[in-house]
Amino acid sequence: MDTQRRNQYLEAIGVDVWVRRRGGALADVRLLAATVDVQAAPADSPAAAVPIARAPVEPVSGEVPAQWEALRTEVMSCTKCSLNTTRTQGVLGVGPQRTDWMVIGEAPGAEEDRKGEPFVGRGGQLLDAMLRAIGLSRATNVYIANVLKSRPPGNRDPKPDEVAACLPYLIRQIALLQPRVMLAVGRIAAQNLLSTDVPLGRLRGKVHRFGELNTPLIVTYHPAYLLRTPADKRKAWEDLKFARSVFRQLTDGVPIDGDRS
Repeated sequence: MDTQRRNQYLEAIGVDVWVRRRGGALADVRLLAATVDVQAAPADSPAAAVPIARAPVEPVSGEVPAQWEALRTEVMSCTKCSLNTTRTQGVLGVGPQRTDWMVIGEAPGAEEDRKGEPFVGRGGQLLDAMLRAIGLSRATNVYIANVLKSRPPGNRDPKPDEVAACLPYLIRQIALLQPRVMLAVGRIAAQNLLSTDVPLGRLRGKVHRFGELNTPLIVTYHPAYLLRTPADKRKAWEDLKFARSVFRQLTDGVPIDGDRS
């Protein structure tokens, strides 16, 4: 990623950017909304050479795409809870069918309900900037989904029976994706995935485990919350860097630290 584009993404998430030139001199500091000291590695440095994600794993047969299509059909025609009577359409997810990274939010909003894709409004634009700042993109190496596949009226919190109805779909998505790292954005997603009522602030900065494969799960703020509370973008950036470090530990075969130091 070129320096200008990286700076644009970091600016969107409220991060100060210190850009090191090849000769070692520092370029001008860009004063942005938050105060975070982020030093970008030179293009030829060892740190820059560490991949943030492997290339998407292509299925060896038509079995996986067929399973995805069957899952999409089920979600679009689902009547397991009353949300099917108020939604425009079910929203399964977006991204490669096999990838190392998975982002999980709460539920579709009004724009997502209309377009059939998660995180497409202002919050989605911020999420894209956050992911691109650590080298990820929904088009190439991250899959984005929600706990709920249908929009709750008025964007209210999901009810327990709605989560119970939708969670099996998410479990199947995770089984098909086989992600190496999961990022839960927002309190609702984190608490439902971890079956806890612990506040989000206490769930951040730790490596949680999800499912039978004990997939590492990192918790951060929801982009919609960050739009309302931009001062916490700094904390979200720390969470992203933590998730990136966990992935790199997995890539290097290093035991994962349970907490952010």
